[in-house]
Amino acid sequence: MDLKQIDQFAKETIFEAGKLIRDTFSYELVVETKSDPNDLVTNIDRETELFFIEKIKSFDPSHKILGEEGMGEKVQNLDGPVWILDPIDGTMNFVKQHRHFMITVGFFVNGIGKLGYIYDVMREDLFYAIEGEGAWYNDTPLRKLKPLKIEEAVIGINATWVTPNKRINHEKMIDLVKTVRGTRSYGSAAMEIAFVVSGKLDAYISMRLSPWDIGGGTIIAKEVGAIATNLNGNDFDFLSQDTFIIANPSIHQLILDRYIEEK
Repeated sequence: MDLKQIDQFAKETIFEAGKLIRDTFSYELVVETKSDPNDLVTNIDRETELFFIEKIKSFDPSHKILGEEGMGEKVQNLDGPVWILDPIDGTMNFVKQHRHFMITVGFFVNGIGKLGYIYDVMREDLFYAIEGEGAWYNDTPLRKLKPLKIEEAVIGINATWVTPNKRINHEKMIDLVKTVRGTRSYGSAAMEIAFVVSGKLDAYISMRLSPWDIGGGTIIAKEVGAIATNLNGNDFDFLSQDTFIIANPSIHQLILDRYIEEK
């Protein structure tokens, strides 16, 4: 399998999809809800996923595709080559702000992440990695993350998890927020992961993500030394939803041990 060839194909497809998305702002979006009123999907999400499916199947029809909108086949295992993708991560930002949303793509072979991409569509910035060969921000290599203290960290977290909720002990999360230097919330898991791997954030925590939210990001994470797991410290399940944390290696276990208590 020629990863360099697949990498070139992936980049060309992502850039083309990004242009198609940017062009859509010239006509009206059709916005619908999915699991709840805040879980949005647009005609552009679906059209972009279909674009990826057509391109990938033309490239190699044996490759499987696991996408957020479920436009491809049902993927029940990660045997062989599998693409895990979200055509627009941060759909609410896409609809409301016309920015701060990402295309995120991961290419796996027998469950092992080989190629990872996070593309900021409006800024035309690409974060990407090739297994064992490093990671890049556009044409600039990303460096290994430097150690830091928890008091120096800036973390990504949704404010929901610092208020009373059914998923996690919010009192411990309040302690975390009081301890760290600052918090941010961008409304796109892929964007927050991109910021962690590039050192703009030092951790990102979520109570419920899907494989397509993080497939590309976890591959980039390994190349810069970031640690990505679920909140039990185990590998993320790429066939179902799971909790998630990605963090600088110097604070990953500390956050899990001191501040995370699931209900």
